[in-house]
Amino acid sequence: MADSGADPRRRIPRTDVLLAEPRLAKAVDELGRSLVRRAVTEAQQRAREGRIAPEAVADEAVSLLPATASSLREVLNATGVLVHTNLGRAPLSPAAVRAVSVAAGGTDVEFDLATGRRARRGQGALAALAEALPEAGGVDGVHVVNNNAAALLLCALVLAPGKEIVISRGELVEIGDSFRIPDLVTSAGARLREVGTTNRTHLADYADAIGPDTGFVLKVHPSNFHLSGFTSEVPVARLADLGVPVVADIGSGLLRAHPRLPDEPDAASALADGAAMVTASGDKLLGGPQAGLLFGRPELVRRLRRHPAARALRVDKLTLAALEATLRGPTPPVRRFLDTDPKTLRARAERLARALRRHGVDAVAVATTAAVGGGGAPGVDLPSAGVSLPESYARRLRTGEPAVVGRVEQGRCLLDLLAVAPEADGRLVEAVRRCTS
Repeated sequence: MADSGADPRRRIPRTDVLLAEPRLAKAVDELGRSLVRRAVTEAQQRAREGRIAPEAVADEAVSLLPATASSLREVLNATGVLVHTNLGRAPLSPAAVRAVSVAAGGTDVEFDLATGRRARRGQGALAALAEALPEAGGVDGVHVVNNNAAALLLCALVLAPGKEIVISRGELVEIGDSFRIPDLVTSAGARLREVGTTNRTHLADYADAIGPDTGFVLKVHPSNFHLSGFTSEVPVARLADLGVPVVADIGSGLLRAHPRLPDEPDAASALADGAAMVTASGDKLLGGPQAGLLFGRPELVRRLRRHPAARALRVDKLTLAALEATLRGPTPPVRRFLDTDPKTLRARAERLARALRRHGVDAVAVATTAAVGGGGAPGVDLPSAGVSLPESYARRLRTGEPAVVGRVEQGRCLLDLLAVAPEADGRLVEAVRRCTS
């Protein structure tokens, strides 16, 4: 009979012994007992299956520990989509990250340290927003809620309860994940008055629809699609002459016109053209955290701010901190990426391809076409560059550490560099190298 004591599984350390191991005990303090215990259990199972030696269980458990107690993982965005909704949209600037870290503890979010009394919530972020867009008329002309859909919902709740919202049929868009503009505004108790046709709407269509029941005219940037051919639409400046408030949903959060995006609406222009209210996103072309930005006539903004729903839609201290730092701090990553010269991207791609070939990788520098994404600038191609790899790298890179998400084109894995910070190039090379070995 075989000696049962020779079974190597008997040498697998007990769970309590492993949890007392200094590295794992420290991890319990940082990550929590349940996550560390899960890593220990997985390492023990690998030893039982003979995949690792019993003596290697502690090291294996340490290697299985997550970087944080959150299941969210860092991703290098090599998709060529500048504002990728599925990857969290805009990456925060280092200044915004530091501001969030400071705000994570106790903070004077609605407290005046000089007087010891309650203060206006998020006054620093509101002041920064007003300074970035003087056209709004100061802090009384700006407000922040948790996303752009919430901003539009609040406008409907305040300006059109039980009334009509006049909108072109060509702007009845679906904004993502099956949520639709008509459903959003009617959920606030307003009624939609559709005018024009899918491809052509004229000023007379709006004028004929306006009456005593009109709450406001809604002008929506189509965002995620581009209509071409036999089309016409009415700009904000002409709608503003109709005698009722115009709410302009510009979507992407561009505060001022950008030369690479000549047709993308911006908040400053919409206000100058007479919009009573402008709504936008904070985590797209502005480059900040998820937030809904409202700019408009102070008397309307005051009504929005005092509506009971404003409390349900308000943002937390972390968002306020990140938003203020985005507006006051250095240029955020999204704007830096958008302003990058394609020649610079091409030079980076060639350097990366050469470095990868030295590691035996079939890597080629290629010219690419990127996009804004996040519903911004539909149909606008952004010249870019990247590195082309064999298609088999796509999955290995997605599941590596850090995760790298590219795109597959014509049987190759393409790593577009537009939304990859230059300081991450070394990590990108290392991630690909690990997939090769």
